[in-house]
Amino acid sequence: MSALLFLIPAALFLGLLGLLAFLWSLKSGQYDDIDGAAWRVLEDEEDGPKRSSEL
Repeated sequence: MSALLFLIPAALFLGLLGLLAFLWSLKSGQYDDIDGAAWRVLEDEEDGPKRSSEL
């Protein structure tokens, strides 16, 4: 039972810490362009490095 006196405040603190980290990530713009990175992977590079087989 005495372990609960330690575990409950620790769980509340970690939950609050996670909530603050999530709110910080929202404020800093981490979720502004969700699809942009996915589309950039599919695009070809025009001026990218050439493979040795293409030289």
